[in-house]
Amino acid sequence: MLTFKPITIDDKIIFDKYLNKYNFNTCEYSFTSLIIWKEGCDVQYTIYDNALIIKKKDFNENYYFMQPLGYTASNLKNIVRELLKYKEEHSMPYLFKDLEQPFLDELKKIYGDNIQIRADIDNFDYIYDSSKLISLSGKKLHSKKNHYNYFVKTYDYKVKDFSEPGVKDDIKKAAENWYEKNNKGDRHLFYELKGIKEIVENMDFLNLNAIAVYVADNIAAFTIGERLNDNMGIIHIEKGSSSVRGVYTFVNKTFVENYLSNVKYINREQDLGIPGLRKAKKSYHPVKMSEKYCVNFSGAIIYS
Repeated sequence: MLTFKPITIDDKIIFDKYLNKYNFNTCEYSFTSLIIWKEGCDVQYTIYDNALIIKKKDFNENYYFMQPLGYTASNLKNIVRELLKYKEEHSMPYLFKDLEQPFLDELKKIYGDNIQIRADIDNFDYIYDSSKLISLSGKKLHSKKNHYNYFVKTYDYKVKDFSEPGVKDDIKKAAENWYEKNNKGDRHLFYELKGIKEIVENMDFLNLNAIAVYVADNIAAFTIGERLNDNMGIIHIEKGSSSVRGVYTFVNKTFVENYLSNVKYINREQDLGIPGLRKAKKSYHPVKMSEKYCVNFSGAIIYS
């Protein structure tokens, strides 16, 4: 019988042992992402047959499993069989979500037509060319370059690294203010705020980078990100004041330029199907989308 326990930041050593074997392209398989959403998505895990099994719930309160980590060709069928039993016992609508194409292909080879696949379009991650985010060159990004130039020419600003005195406290306060002004009462934004505060207190331990942009000595924007692998950086959090024109473009360009210029791609996560967020992410013209899939199995194979 599978027994799960909640993820904590102290589990990083365990997760790194498994995650470091892969080159995932989506934000879901970042330990930092799991910590940010550990309460909002009730992230839990167990070790079964020498594989790390992660269980979480989506924003519709439905539980599912992520890709097992550390499985082998010889034990994958046994792991899937056990997860299917758990799914049936707990009436989970999906067996797997957050699946990337390589693992999906492995499932297809083993189970063929016994799996049902759905593209989780609202959760596709937006992937950008890092050099374009830095240069803002070309016709497509002309408006972004204008916003950036306006900010630089108009405001008296300073950029500070999270390690500088007082910046971490300022970031936490800015996150609180952003939450108060944007959909206060939204349960998931509340959990995101808690997640931001936790990762800010553990920046070095999580190998994160962050900057804050100050205008007239008040924090106007901040961003937190990391290098996910040799080719990909990820922006976990980006918050700013809508009253300061160009600050979002400025903080995005400045962060990538200073901390992620040595990776080819930048993952700016998903839009969750939110129209305004989708418009904003598309305005930077992603070079591709990192797809994620939901998978169910035919009940006939549970005990096969």
